Amino acid sequence: MNFLRKIAFPFSLLYGLITFLRNYLYNVNVFKSTKFKTPTIVVGNLSVGGTGKTPQIEYLIRLLQNNYKVAVLSRGYKRKSEGFVLAETGVNAEIIGDEPFQYFQKFPNIIVCVDADRTNGIQQLEKMQNPPDVILLDDAFQHRKVQGGFNILLTSYNDLYVDDCMLPTGNLRENKWGAKRAQTIIVTKCPNNLLAEAQEKVVSKLNVNQKQPVFFTTIAYYETLKGIDEVYLENLNDTELLLITGIANPAPLLNYLNEKQLKFKHLKFPDHYDFKAADIEMIKLNFEALTSSKKMILTTEKDYVRIFDKVKNIHYISIKTTFINRENDFNKLIKNYVEQSSGNR
Repeated sequence: MNFLRKIAFPFSLLYGLITFLRNYLYNVNVFKSTKFKTPTIVVGNLSVGGTGKTPQIEYLIRLLQNNYKVAVLSRGYKRKSEGFVLAETGVNAEIIGDEPFQYFQKFPNIIVCVDADRTNGIQQLEKMQNPPDVILLDDAFQHRKVQGGFNILLTSYNDLYVDDCMLPTGNLRENKWGAKRAQTIIVTKCPNNLLAEAQEKVVSKLNVNQKQPVFFTTIAYYETLKGIDEVYLENLNDTELLLITGIANPAPLLNYLNEKQLKFKHLKFPDHYDFKAADIEMIKLNFEALTSSKKMILTTEKDYVRIFDKVKNIHYISIKTTFINRENDFNKLIKNYVEQSSGNR
């Protein structure tokens, strides 16, 4: 795979040129970018793969939902529907996508909707009888048709965008210069004990401007597993787990389970995987093959919403974003933007 990526370097140059021209035409207003009256917060990245957008969106929901009517607008990746769809009773992950369905189930007091055309999606939200006070745009950093009011760019600690190159040789969806559009940058999936000196080195490496504060977060796993009932991790030392993942980077979860000294077998599927009948049968056979008297099927929260109705007795582990430091500074930055933008409506 590495060899194939290297020989694809000329295509990376071409792809980089195309994305550069596209962004340039937006920057000089040849291509139209619409700014909306509703405060819009964009959460995205420059690369393909998991940088922690879902837990970051959930962090923002928790931060704002008590004071504002919050809407989350996503394209609904791999959904089996088209156009604008509002999450209501009866929807599932196939209709709106796994991550939007997760938001819908987890936060009953917010609006969740999907539309590949974010411009149309925001227009539909603003036409609602009770429109949202703030809109969170999930994975929309490259959606230049919408001029986000506040852009949050995520980059993983072990895979910084400055160390990467364009697709297909690397994982970047656009040139590193695109980071200049962000109002703030969050380095995600950091070690829990990342020292200030190490943080300063990363900031220097990112070469941000003075108006782009950089924050550092880590992923925290909940100690309670949920499903048909609640189970505590500390009670699973004598239990054998069949771990099912369909996420971009399961390595942090594997490391966490190993740190907890839990015994597990891992079945890895591609990101946003659509589990077929044959996959479900294979999962059941693997579970039956576990020899321990106590055994359990474990998955991620994002996978759970796609598989819970197909596999019995399955539990999931939740994650959340935790700031290593300066959390109050970040919260103030977001709240000030929403408050000031709302006052101008």
